Amino acid sequence: MTAEPAQDPSPVISAMNYAETIKEAKLKEHLYTYASDEYEGRETGQPGQKKAVEYLKSQYIKMGIPAAQGGENYFQDVPLEVGQIPEGEVILNGDRYDLGVDFLTFQSIKASFAQIVYVGYGIEDPAYNDYDGLDVKGKLVLVKMGEPTAENGQYAISGNGEKSIWSNMSESLGKRIEIAAEKGAAGLIYYDPINYDRFKARFDWMKEKDNGSMQLKIDQENQFFNLYIDTELAKAIYPDIEIDENRKTIDIEMELAIGSQNNGITSENVVAVLKGSEIPNEYVVISSHLDHIGITSDGQINNGADDDGSGTVALLEIARAFKLAAAEGRGPKRSIVFLHVTGEEKGLLGSQYYTDVDPIFPLDQTVANLNIDMIGRIDPKRKGSRNYVYLIGSDKLSSELHGLSEEVNAKYAHLELDYTYNDDNDPNRFFYRSDHYNFAKNNVPIIFYFNGTHDDYHRPGDTPDKINYDLLQNRARLIFLTAWEVANRNTRLKVDKATK
Repeated sequence: MTAEPAQDPSPVISAMNYAETIKEAKLKEHLYTYASDEYEGRETGQPGQKKAVEYLKSQYIKMGIPAAQGGENYFQDVPLEVGQIPEGEVILNGDRYDLGVDFLTFQSIKASFAQIVYVGYGIEDPAYNDYDGLDVKGKLVLVKMGEPTAENGQYAISGNGEKSIWSNMSESLGKRIEIAAEKGAAGLIYYDPINYDRFKARFDWMKEKDNGSMQLKIDQENQFFNLYIDTELAKAIYPDIEIDENRKTIDIEMELAIGSQNNGITSENVVAVLKGSEIPNEYVVISSHLDHIGITSDGQINNGADDDGSGTVALLEIARAFKLAAAEGRGPKRSIVFLHVTGEEKGLLGSQYYTDVDPIFPLDQTVANLNIDMIGRIDPKRKGSRNYVYLIGSDKLSSELHGLSEEVNAKYAHLELDYTYNDDNDPNRFFYRSDHYNFAKNNVPIIFYFNGTHDDYHRPGDTPDKINYDLLQNRARLIFLTAWEVANRNTRLKVDKATK
């Protein structure tokens, strides 16, 4: 008797079958290599990082997943430089002010201005907006620390006696800089007399150690810049800065002559792609950062098993699961990009290069980014099930992505999804601190998967023996299943919310 032809299993069963190939043992095998002392903490541009990218390349070759750029070209070169502490001066209305004394910056700046736009606190918030109706493109912007109050002493943003995050320098300075840059300003001058000495202490330490910051090697001519100024220079620019918060244009003659000698660094993203079976020109990017912080001054190695060895090995096993599906004729409809980025610890540099300079696959055809950064440990501050994961950003740009994520987990993975750090007012600002952010700012829907910090965060104690491999397995399976659903939808995810 001829046997009845076997029926194809449903897509749901197929997805689960492949998700279950992501196992603790293989994740552990990868991580004990990738986070070993041999890799010297994988600091960007250093020998250990070079070993790391070669390991990743070898794994994709072994799996038979092609390089994104063809052939065996798995490396996307990311040009970086270490900017040394600059030297220079500002000439304001004929008077000289010295870098390191009257003002601070960590950038080279050659520019002159005939006007400065004073925008008060430099706040853009639903309750209060210093930029409302104001065009600052190509202009130099002056802002001060703090936030407005009403005549009754209540804070304008909170509407009561409570200060908002705009009164917290650590939380708000980056937002002020980001807002001015997004509006096309040439640069921002920041006045904060309370914290100026703190900025100066950092500047003096870096100068003493001859220790500059790493950045993308870009055209300095058009680079947005920021200066931190002391009270003397602030009042020379605008004498009433401490008592006036109203916007105005100030006529000045200002020349900035600041330069530094920068040293080039070579580093690489590792990028592989599995082409989609039906919609190959739409892409789901799954990312993790391949670097860590290297060796301490006393010779201790920061292995970075959780940060982000856990995300790196999860991405490898997610890639292997997708490849198994494709080999059995069940490959995803859309293409899956496996993106390991460099320089995350130096300021999200590898992902910034991919999104802002050289997106190998067009961002307008990128459906989503699922970013994995630290998924192998348990946050000691958290209460509840140990089988959890923090989700950040799933609802920031696409309601559909958030709903899909919830449905996938409820049906198949059964983790506790914790949105503690998804709050717009999260003082940790985790939404801005990993590589998904460079996709989100380009209106690509994202989810950031994260287990939270712990006592070994950025310390030599972040070693493979402390990883919870069952949790790493479960979280990796959830990410695979979510990517599977995104890649196999009939329609691409809608972006129905504005970027914050």
